[in-house]
Amino acid sequence: MMKFWITIALFFFLTATTTAADLAKPITLDPKEAADGWLLLFDGQTSFGWTIDGEANISGGVLRLGGTKATTAKTTAQFGNFLLYFDYRPEGSEGSTLILGKRNVSLKERPFKPTEFIGYRLDKELESSETSRAIEIRVPAGSELVLRNLLLQPRDLRPLFNGKDLTGWKEFPGRKSKFSVTPEGWINIKNGPGDLQTEGQFGDFILRLECISNGKHLNSGVFFRCRPNEYQNGYEAQIHNGFTAAPAKEYTLEDFDPVTHKKIGQRKVKYAALDYGTGAIYRRQPARFQVANDYEWFTMTVNARGNHFSVWVNGIQVTDWTDSRPAADNARNGYREAKGHISLQGHDPTTDLSFRNIRIAEIK
Repeated sequence: MMKFWITIALFFFLTATTTAADLAKPITLDPKEAADGWLLLFDGQTSFGWTIDGEANISGGVLRLGGTKATTAKTTAQFGNFLLYFDYRPEGSEGSTLILGKRNVSLKERPFKPTEFIGYRLDKELESSETSRAIEIRVPAGSELVLRNLLLQPRDLRPLFNGKDLTGWKEFPGRKSKFSVTPEGWINIKNGPGDLQTEGQFGDFILRLECISNGKHLNSGVFFRCRPNEYQNGYEAQIHNGFTAAPAKEYTLEDFDPVTHKKIGQRKVKYAALDYGTGAIYRRQPARFQVANDYEWFTMTVNARGNHFSVWVNGIQVTDWTDSRPAADNARNGYREAKGHISLQGHDPTTDLSFRNIRIAEIK
């Protein structure tokens, strides 16, 4: 854990010294912490991944909640069992409250010096590892809470791949991809198109895996909630490390009313991702910036809970999307709630990617 806290100290130093020219650059975690599944809940620059009702300010790598109004901040994603770390500093006469499902934690303790932070650590299991919960913080009117270094590690993930053979997986027949297990214990996919599916089916879950693209800007993806025994009819967490230096690719995104589920319009938005980008929900929301690189192992975490989907790459959240489309049996056409296979995609003849440490936790 000493290395973890050194990493956190470095993280704060980097965010505190960020210049205006650096604001578009994502903050990174140490590769080991990313591979161990740590997720940044706050990127030090924006409120991406949060809903905030009240007052908030972001500067110098810290998130300041509250002021004259009562303020509630809540992650859009929900998690099952997890470890949680963050630094906080209360300001004002009233204390704030951290809400984790049925557990309430008072954040009243004061630091020894007004400018110091207190480190909060949740390292015990919650009341149920299968019950999903958001991270919620409530600040009363007249008080403020200053936060930094918010990190979460999902727990209780079990292996989907044994590192020896393809037990628990099945290849969709009649396609070109070649699936094999390497001597190192990785799933390798060459050629394409093709599809390697789990025999089991999953609905709400947290999925974590490591991937390496063995070529420049190769295309693959992780499909989920797929219709049983069909070819790639599901949602897709995209894998494609092609990005430009500045947002240049224009995408047309559709908007749906969250209550009536009727289409209310569409908008054109520019992203740096060339083909939605690694961590995108393909055809729905591009990745907001590049985190993974070709020829390097990266960690991708997919959180699917109801109609909300979020993706982290190397611990950095790149996607936060709610599917407000009308209900459908096929996620290509509308919101699919039902369970389905998870699958790894072989895209085309240039495909050459490897996967390892594939793990999942189902949540309710």
